[in-house]
Amino acid sequence: MRNGLLQCLVILFLTVVSCSYADRPNIVIIMVDDMGFSDIGCYGAETETPNLDALAGNGIRFTQFYNTGRCCPTRAALLTGLYQHQAGIGHMTQDYGHPAYRGALNDKCVTIAEALKPAGYFTAITGKWHVGSAPSQWPCQRGFDRFYGTPQGGGHHWKNLPGRDLVLNDKVIPMPEDWYSTTAFTEHALQFIDEGVAAEKPVFLYMAYTAPHWGLHAPAEEIAKFEGRYADGWQPVRERRFARQLELGLFPAETQLSPPDPKVPSWSSVDQQEMDLRMATHAAMVHLIDRGVGQVVDRLKKHGQFDNTLILFLSDNGASAESGPTGFTGSRGGDPKARTGTRDSYNSFGISGANMCDTPFRRYKMYAHEGGIATPLIAHWPAAIPGRLNGSITSKPGHVIDLLPTCLDVAGAVYPMQRNRQATIPVAGRSLMPVLNGGDLPRPEGLFWEHQGNAAVRDGKWKLVRAHKQKWSLYDLESDRTELSDVSGRHPKRVAAMKKMWADWAERVGALPWPVKKKK
Repeated sequence: MRNGLLQCLVILFLTVVSCSYADRPNIVIIMVDDMGFSDIGCYGAETETPNLDALAGNGIRFTQFYNTGRCCPTRAALLTGLYQHQAGIGHMTQDYGHPAYRGALNDKCVTIAEALKPAGYFTAITGKWHVGSAPSQWPCQRGFDRFYGTPQGGGHHWKNLPGRDLVLNDKVIPMPEDWYSTTAFTEHALQFIDEGVAAEKPVFLYMAYTAPHWGLHAPAEEIAKFEGRYADGWQPVRERRFARQLELGLFPAETQLSPPDPKVPSWSSVDQQEMDLRMATHAAMVHLIDRGVGQVVDRLKKHGQFDNTLILFLSDNGASAESGPTGFTGSRGGDPKARTGTRDSYNSFGISGANMCDTPFRRYKMYAHEGGIATPLIAHWPAAIPGRLNGSITSKPGHVIDLLPTCLDVAGAVYPMQRNRQATIPVAGRSLMPVLNGGDLPRPEGLFWEHQGNAAVRDGKWKLVRAHKQKWSLYDLESDRTELSDVSGRHPKRVAAMKKMWADWAERVGALPWPVKKKK
């Protein structure tokens, strides 16, 4: 009798726990690679992105959301809720021997997946990991049940490159002949959703597309949809995008478009057909991401899970200007004679294309200016975001360090105090749920950036920023979001106070002067 009663109580307990887990919302974070602020329709682009536009139309768009300015650091901060230095990835995946520069996630941080698994979540990732290259540092060792993608940085969208593995869970697998990155990552995301639903668990899915990072690759029929749209040059496209941004209400009417980068050549001096093709290929890559987003939405709807799923969409940094004024041709073993977009090509669009993609801002990926760190963020969750906020735009500042605390808040999960018997660092970010409910998000401690000596601190409407080895500039982002009027000379006390804020933060997180010297 007593044993029977005990069995009944155990079954009842497991049933209650199972039901409570199943009722928890799904969470889907979709992060793209090297996409500029203006590269999707609902942020000003001429590129058709109907699925993202629909999420924005029934959700919330952020205009002042930030990443860290580069891929590895952003991924570390997003996954852990800490500044990248605290998580061990102060630069990229090289190990400099210093605690903040080990090149992989350390044991003083936990990932979103590690925090959500005890709350009953099925955890999966597709795409780019890039926060630890050794097998012992891969996603399935950091809380993920499933992984399909590359542990290293993005390489080629049609095929593998040396040093770029394709991995399923813990095993390197061969790449199919007909492989295309965005399609493959989407297909496995759909499989992982099915698997989580079949297990009657809430799903945490992290989709980390490698597109639209160079090389510029897309199917010819997709590129053809966009050819000719850039035939009049980068600056006219910038101007049209900016006009659209003002029309959408993304910026106040008095906002000024930053002038063209002086390194952008005149349109008449370049191969216009080739430059149009490169921008069309980039647009096609973004369009295919949008198609993948639509497939995820459809799969969630098929399972009756769409309304109770928080979807967050963002980019890891601003557009990339790493390859000169008009980009490289035939890099990484690509054929310089191959048509842009094809399997044998490996091309980019350089400063000129990045300047257009980052409309209306200055600077690019790797910088702490707005063009490097400002990203679109779309938040969509019909079951929780009030209907009155559908289609709304918020200028409340946020940062990728806020995504882990947001996920824990949404899931009712607890931040672990230890990992591998080491005390974890308290979360640096804040839950975005107050903003998703129409409220405020006070941040008296400020927000901070450092990458390769490029640095910034934001305190309310004020932003102090510098490029490496250059002097600090102060901007009032309330009236000068595009950072055109340096007011540091008028506010010396504020500059001094914010410089101290930044220096104190750098000391606390272990950020070292650039270039970092490798510890012997």
